[in-house]
Amino acid sequence: MSVPYDTAAYEPPDPPEPPEEHLARLLGRALNSFELPDETVRLLDCALAHDGSLHSAHHSAGLHRETYRHTWLLADGSAVTLWELVHNTARGSEPQHEIYVDEEELRTATARLPLPPDAPDFELPVTVLPAPAPVLRQAYVSDGSADHARRLLRRAENPDRPGSETSALLSTACAHRITQAFGRPSRAGRQALSFSLYEHAFLLGDGAELSLWEVEHTLTPDGRHMCEVYTSEDAARDAMERRAARVS
Repeated sequence: MSVPYDTAAYEPPDPPEPPEEHLARLLGRALNSFELPDETVRLLDCALAHDGSLHSAHHSAGLHRETYRHTWLLADGSAVTLWELVHNTARGSEPQHEIYVDEEELRTATARLPLPPDAPDFELPVTVLPAPAPVLRQAYVSDGSADHARRLLRRAENPDRPGSETSALLSTACAHRITQAFGRPSRAGRQALSFSLYEHAFLLGDGAELSLWEVEHTLTPDGRHMCEVYTSEDAARDAMERRAARVS
């Protein structure tokens, strides 16, 4: 369903707008930006990336109300969200912008807007609920991430393990997370393979994310434990299947 108002101001520019400029524009147009805690503003000034999306909208009898969710990714892997309320229910029907630090404050502010009650069927308010914004990187830990990457690459025994270029990138890692991958069914109708597969996701100093895929198995001639590391999940799963084929 299309939204019957101009959203051009919220389309990301090309090239993408830096996080600090997005924050400055948001604070500049919000009538109550002075109410934001100083600590929140300081955190956002150092953000690595941001994402903005329409959260909901209500239109009735020429009046409108929209809410937007603005999320910033911080260097430690955590995220901070601000909620923007835009409406034209003030005197003069000029759009007004307000900003809040949590969704409960947003609901309170929205409830006080003098929007009219539901009109007849052909004028019912339109409510727009798009898909939630993509969840930014989460569950990172900032605990010797660069050292963790070095140890992971050091124990990898596969000849096609990541090389010096990947090592250089990971030397800037400031946070990481480890997730066991319970993945798609094996290709070619194979039964589940007796391997463990892990994703090691790293947050780099420039805000980019880089993942390595670790395969752990004991399908070696002497049955010892072996670690292999790849730069993609597909490459890791291909290696698993090749190993299994040799012993089947």
